This record gives sequence, structure tokens and C-alpha cells, in this order.
Amino acid sequence: MSKHHHHEVSGKNLFITIVLNIIITIAQIIGGIFSGSLALLSDAMHNFSDVVALFISYFANRLASRPNSENQTFGYKRAEILATLFNASVLIGIAIFLIIEAFHKFYHPEAINSIWVIGLGTLSIILNTASVLLVKDDAHDNMNIRAAYLHLLTDVMTSVAVVMGGVLMYYFGLFWIDSLISLLIALYLIWASVGLLKESSAILMQFTPKEIDIEKVVALIKEEEEIEGVHHIHVWRLDDHRIHFEAHLDFKEDLKLSESNRVVKLLEQKLHDNFEIEHTTLQCEYNINDDKRVIV
Repeated sequence: MSKHHHHEVSGKNLFITIVLNIIITIAQIIGGIFSGSLALLSDAMHNFSDVVALFISYFANRLASRPNSENQTFGYKRAEILATLFNASVLIGIAIFLIIEAFHKFYHPEAINSIWVIGLGTLSIILNTASVLLVKDDAHDNMNIRAAYLHLLTDVMTSVAVVMGGVLMYYFGLFWIDSLISLLIALYLIWASVGLLKESSAILMQFTPKEIDIEKVVALIKEEEEIEGVHHIHVWRLDDHRIHFEAHLDFKEDLKLSESNRVVKLLEQKLHDNFEIEHTTLQCEYNINDDKRVIV
């Protein structure tokens, strides 16, 4: 099973990408207004969502690094998950708005100054490519940064489509392509955001991580000769790295505390090695008359 390799997310790189996307957003809004291009304004709104996403990513990452306290025993570990959920939701909302506008403009096409579209679309490709390279490494190990990375990567792709549309409008006067590109951008935004929305929601709802097979966990625990059974299992993600696990252990004999501790330590190591479970809470029981279902 693959292992996570944790490293500090670079706040400096995130800050640079924020500045780059502010430049893109302002330039494309001005260009969209002067050119009359919905595709350019759509790309600008997408870039604006990147600015919001990156700001949230930056501050959520800082929050998540704060130490735990008596009032926040888990600290702010889920700040990044909340940010991911918000970012994905915003993208879907923007996409729905763009779809409505694209259909409206498709039936009421207007002449568009395609030079603005080509020039500012090219600028967006260059700056967003630089942004993608800046956050690429951090996106592998951090769901929140992966959400921002996805925003930036889709910006590169949508800007390429905008430039291609601008070229077709310039040479062939096919102004309806502007609405078509806006529609395609919106549909792609929805498709790209649904996965992050589902993943972040699953963590907040404390669903069992999809890579954890409860039956295999039970089988692993019952391999120990001192264990008669295991019940009352709960397994969840604290964030996109840390998996927590708790359960009640039924012992076959009334062991000394030192012996039960030895078994617990062994199980903790096996659960970590086989399922990447980082935090384990096991309640030791002997001859207790309670609900023995695995999932209560």
C-alpha cells in the first residue's frame, strides 16, 4: 500500500500565485468589457474564483498548522477541508451562472473584438502555467492545495480554448463560438468540482475512508490469539492525511494490564502498517455483556 509523504506547504508559492491571478482577473475583466466577449469574462470569473480559492487555501493552511488546545483538541485540522468544500461549491455556482449567460448570448450574438480575446487569453495561459508549476508539488499531499491546483490547471485549459475561439472569431467572424466556449468552460467546471465536493463532504460526514475494508480490519485484529472478537468500530478521516480508528476488543482471558497493553501496542502497529491508520483508540473488555455488532 502506498504511503503518504508529508511536507510543509509553501506559503510563499501560494502568495505568488495569488498575485498572478489577481493580475489575470483584472486584465480579463477589463478586456471582456471592452471586447464584449462572454468567454473572456467567463475566464475572468474563473480566475477570480482562483483568487478566492487561493486566499482561502493560504489562510486555511496557516490555521491547520496551529497547535491543539483545551478548547480545540483537534486544533484547526479541518479548516482545509472546509475550504475545499467551499471552493468546489463556488465553482459549481459560477458554472451554473455561466451556462445561463452562454445560452442567452447564443441566441443574441454580438460582434466581439477578438484581438482582446487572443491577447488576454495568451496572458492567462502564461501566468496560470507559472502558477500551476508553483503549487504542483504541494498538490500531491494536500487536498486543499489540490483544489487550488485544479482551479489553476483548468484555467490553463480554458484559456487555450478562449484563444482558439478568438482566432476563429478573428479570421471567420464566428461570434457564436464565444458562447460555446463559455458553455464548455462551465460544464468542465462542474465536472472538475464534483469529485472534490464529494471527497470533502465524506470527510466532514466522517464516512469510512474508501480504502479501508472493515472486514479486513476485523480479520487482522482477530489474528491475535488473545482476541476473541472486536465490535463497536468507528473509522474516519480527521483531514486528508490522518485516519482515526476506535473499537472495543473482547479478550478471551482476564489478562493483566501489562499483557493487554502489549496486545494493544501490537495492534496499533499492524493497523498503521496495513491501513495507514495514524491514531488508534482501543477499549479492552473481558466478559462484558454489551452489543457485539461490528458497526453499532
